[in-house]
Amino acid sequence: MTDSTTAGGPPPGDDRPNPSARRALRRRRARSVAGTLVSLALTLLGLLLVTFIIGRVMPIDPVLKVVGDRATQAQYDAAYQAMGLDQPLVVQFLRYIGDVLTGDFGRSISTGQPVAQDIARVFPATVELAVLGTLIGVVIGVPLGVMAAARRGGIFDQVARVVALIGYSMPIFWLGLMGLLIFYGNLGWVGGPGRQGIIYDGMVPSVTGLILVDSLLAGDWPAFQDAFSHIILPASLLGYYSLAYISRMTRSFMLEQLSAEYIITARVKGLSERAVIWQHAFRNISIPLVTVIALSFGSLLEGSVLTEIIFSWPGLGSYITRALLSGDMNAVLGGTVVIGVCFVLLNLLSDILYRVLDPRSK
Repeated sequence: MTDSTTAGGPPPGDDRPNPSARRALRRRRARSVAGTLVSLALTLLGLLLVTFIIGRVMPIDPVLKVVGDRATQAQYDAAYQAMGLDQPLVVQFLRYIGDVLTGDFGRSISTGQPVAQDIARVFPATVELAVLGTLIGVVIGVPLGVMAAARRGGIFDQVARVVALIGYSMPIFWLGLMGLLIFYGNLGWVGGPGRQGIIYDGMVPSVTGLILVDSLLAGDWPAFQDAFSHIILPASLLGYYSLAYISRMTRSFMLEQLSAEYIITARVKGLSERAVIWQHAFRNISIPLVTVIALSFGSLLEGSVLTEIIFSWPGLGSYITRALLSGDMNAVLGGTVVIGVCFVLLNLLSDILYRVLDPRSK
């Protein structure tokens, strides 16, 4: 009888896949990566196409914004050609793609600076606000959704659902105005509009662009307290919006798991309810929750416009709004592309984490 080791097969008791199975696994992974990259490229191309079309159909003449209303026809024609608007649309689109890929969004008419430079200046403020809001939503929303599902139909569940419903239904601009009136105007518990008080404006060296982080790096505790007092109210409002979404999704995921057969088996074995909920059911919903949290963070990045306006927060939302009101389309489209790219990258990150955390998806 031929020995399996001599014949080239795996030794007895070896559970490793044979070479052909490993090659097939590598091919599947390569196809998966290639498909993800193609999907990413097509999504970004579609985003650029949409922003390009918006820039062309808007009833705003970009040439007049540059040369002014009193320019002569010769000056207008020279600027028209210099901006490449005399070229076919296909050529303009390809040129637009090339400029965006090199980080060139044009020059802002409002500030006179390159749009990329303006975005690099204002985007950290939006990121800081969205990160803190997402943290609030996760820290409160996830336990709220888990406990609501565990007490389905009870008083706690009803209260949690009402809290989430209010977070979805209440206009955030109204909540912001009421928050300023009560907590800043009447009680004085928080800082007012803006990112910092006047006395601390420009006092902290900018390293990361995140005031809270930079003030800690500089060891300036009073500046950190001032920055925190200004950010806590708008971040809490965004966190409430994020909390409503995360808690509802967590509750839905948990209800599905708690009705599964393996949960019934775990209870029959005598496991405590705490172990059943957190060690079994919650472990299985942690993977889809990654996608929910990533999408929530992305929605706060692009959905904080009203919050930034109400609180005079110098972020990307305020920048795009001011640019739109002044007809500064380079700034509007540049900010829109950045937000879109963030959404695409967050979806890609959540997909990667899903594959890493869930062995069944490999």
